[in-house]
Amino acid sequence: MDIAGLSMALSTQKTLNDYGIAMLSKAMDNNEALGQGMVSMIEQAPAPSLESSVNGIGANIDIRL
Repeated sequence: MDIAGLSMALSTQKTLNDYGIAMLSKAMDNNEALGQGMVSMIEQAPAPSLESSVNGIGANIDIRL
């Protein structure tokens, strides 16, 4: 049994695994920041006025019997 080769393979696998976890963690942090930015933008957007919601798209419906 090649102990040195097994040790190198396990070390390499651990390094790749640690790298993958670090990249996923960074991506999750980035997505969390983007999500918080979107929530902030939604909260800062002006609310539609009642008049624009009444006179806007979908305010008129044609019904025939």
